[in-house]
Amino acid sequence: MASKSPIRVAVTGAAGNIGYAAIFRLASGAVFGADQPVALNLIEVGPGLNALAGVVMELQDCAFPLLTDVVATGDLNEGFKDADWCLLIGAVPRKDGMERKDLLGINGKIFIGQGEAIARNAKKSVKVLVVGNPCNTNALIALRSAGNLPVENFFAMTRLDENRAKSQLAAKAGAHNSVVKNVAIWGNHSSTQYPDFTNALIGGKPATQVITDHAWLKETFVPDVQKRGAAVPCAASTSRLRLANGTPSRSCPRATTVSRRASCSVTRSGPRPMALGRLSRACRSTPSPRRRSRSPRRNCSKSARRLPKPLA
Repeated sequence: MASKSPIRVAVTGAAGNIGYAAIFRLASGAVFGADQPVALNLIEVGPGLNALAGVVMELQDCAFPLLTDVVATGDLNEGFKDADWCLLIGAVPRKDGMERKDLLGINGKIFIGQGEAIARNAKKSVKVLVVGNPCNTNALIALRSAGNLPVENFFAMTRLDENRAKSQLAAKAGAHNSVVKNVAIWGNHSSTQYPDFTNALIGGKPATQVITDHAWLKETFVPDVQKRGAAVPCAASTSRLRLANGTPSRSCPRATTVSRRASCSVTRSGPRPMALGRLSRACRSTPSPRRRSRSPRRNCSKSARRLPKPLA
């Protein structure tokens, strides 16, 4: 067993589709590293507690070397106790034809209670990643409910939208998605978002040079990415975004290179502060000088601050 102290991660909706996939990645070392022990606080509500008992049995059967402790509970105070990270995944899922805004009235209330419980019980240095939709607005609700916890420690998932954009750009260019870099998602985490192809690179070249069909970029690519979240449940009868949603939790705690960026919804600092989630930015994660193994800080790159220019 590695000598590092375990990172305690609280996961809401732990027995749901996305939560279920996330916790096995956490336990295996895929998120925080192959030498970083983790302890899991798994949170469910109502009927989900029965399913959660089965999930705990599966974790025990896997005998993950890095997994030091598992707490399964329906109590938010117990679930967020001493948490270093909180993954707020549990929420009412989007159904056929629903927009994220339709979920706000339902899910917003959930994140008030969770924000309050995090403030009471988690570590003051806790990092909070919100996945439940509309995730950027729910992150703001959780932040506003969390008292004096640092605003920069709350962020929401837009990485899945980035991945969708990368995949479509790669397919159009006839390239592998691994060579598509610096795609950013701007605006609200909804069908009004703007996938920024103007700063994207494909094989080191500007995407607008590799893809010369600019009409496709403006008229097909942008609306397809905007509406993809609603299209998937329609096609699959349910949302199956298990593995896709694992990417942001993996990239957030790790440092990125100078030339590589990842999207997440964060608070904006500077002379004109904006509400959390009003701008989804491309960010670099860099290790903190004080706690290099634990606490990345997210620095906005120059290209992230530069709004996309429309093609002529």
